[in-house]
Amino acid sequence: MTIQITSAFDSGNIRLVGHDGDRIDLEIIADHQSDFFQWFHFRVAGARGRTLTLRIMNAGQSAYAFGWPNYRTRVSTDRQAWRTTDTHYADGVLTFTYTFEGDAAWFAYFAPYSMERHHDLIARIAGLPGVRHRQLGQTLDGQPLDMLTIGEGPKSVWLYARQHPGESMAEWWAEGALEWLTDAGNAKAKALLAKATVHVVPNMNPDGSRRGHLRTNAAGVNLNREWHAPTMEQSPEVFLVKAAMDETGVDFAMDVHGDEAIPANFLAGFEGIPSWTDELGQKFYDFGTALEAETPDFQTEKGYEKSKPGQANLSMSTNQVAERFGAVSMTLEMPFKDHDPNADAEYAWSPERSKKLAHSCLNVLSDRIDLI
Repeated sequence: MTIQITSAFDSGNIRLVGHDGDRIDLEIIADHQSDFFQWFHFRVAGARGRTLTLRIMNAGQSAYAFGWPNYRTRVSTDRQAWRTTDTHYADGVLTFTYTFEGDAAWFAYFAPYSMERHHDLIARIAGLPGVRHRQLGQTLDGQPLDMLTIGEGPKSVWLYARQHPGESMAEWWAEGALEWLTDAGNAKAKALLAKATVHVVPNMNPDGSRRGHLRTNAAGVNLNREWHAPTMEQSPEVFLVKAAMDETGVDFAMDVHGDEAIPANFLAGFEGIPSWTDELGQKFYDFGTALEAETPDFQTEKGYEKSKPGQANLSMSTNQVAERFGAVSMTLEMPFKDHDPNADAEYAWSPERSKKLAHSCLNVLSDRIDLI
């Protein structure tokens, strides 16, 4: 076979299992010490002028196989623009086709956000006036866990992204949030930062990100099930962020994620926590209503089922932060598919739209910070 397949790079994940002419059969590799898998990211080289059919043979055994129908694979020839390509799911196999005009193309579950880009982001934002950088500690692989703090106001705002490393749209969102917060000509940013101090952790899971994991860290641990009792031995990322939150307190928190199945952007709240009050919950609902009015890239009709009274899972960050601090806490979910109420046939949900949604979220927060 003259075609070469590789995933031996930052966030890469695939295994070649067979080929027959222009058909390539592949498998996604499970997260280290875990059964989770769904994220893929690989390069195909040596295919100029050919139309290849690529099949992920174990898609039906992936963590969220119910998310594959109507999903479209992302492809790029320059690793900058990530378009969609024809994709079908049937009988447990994800199949996508692509015609190569050049020698190489990269394929991914969603547009990747590399650790090198993360370090470039930290360097760029940390060097701006009014920004403080703090390394909270190290991950199990020895990578830094970075936090950027902006503003001097009394309200404490926490924005943290990518607990699940395969949800790369979350760090694209964080990049957009940091650019919004540091835009010297942004009057709403100035107004927010006069009233709040904003702490941003752009990547909660550097190890899983670099390793090409879907959902876990280097120990195979799902960080968003560790918030009740994190340890430095298996979930240092949560332990360190939670300790920093204890130092500052939390008035508002947004935990940024991606969802495999629901073709829309939505928020999940903290219904069911022991200390739930209708007054606190209404602040969360009002934020969602305002965000829906702010942008066509958000909606409130689709989302997760709400926990019943007293049945919230306190190992999840949104619930734990709301319970621990009395915060207006929420999870933002963005799609691997598209935001169907405002769909894009060429790009589907994308890095650029993720960044713009961050701007919309912070516009709403600036308008509502006095009510938080």
